[in-house]
Amino acid sequence: MHTVGVKELKNRLTHYLRRTKQGEEIVVTERGTPVALIHPITGAVKAVSVEGKLASLAAQGAVTLPTQKPLARIRLVKVSGKPISKLILEERR
Repeated sequence: MHTVGVKELKNRLTHYLRRTKQGEEIVVTERGTPVALIHPITGAVKAVSVEGKLASLAAQGAVTLPTQKPLARIRLVKVSGKPISKLILEERR
């Protein structure tokens, strides 16, 4: 399974059609959003790859694909003094 943008697909269509003939699925994206799935005509019933299945579900509106990169790890902050849990318990008394 391979993902390709519209511009790249247009520029190298023959290459991607050759890959499709060999049995590979191609997910076409527009600005990072899947818009089409190219797969061999013999496998036209269902998508084979996970990405192809997700793209099909996104096209049906069953799932929403992520649009941003995952959040970076958050740096832990060390605080001196009593633990917050003890402060809360003291305030409740």
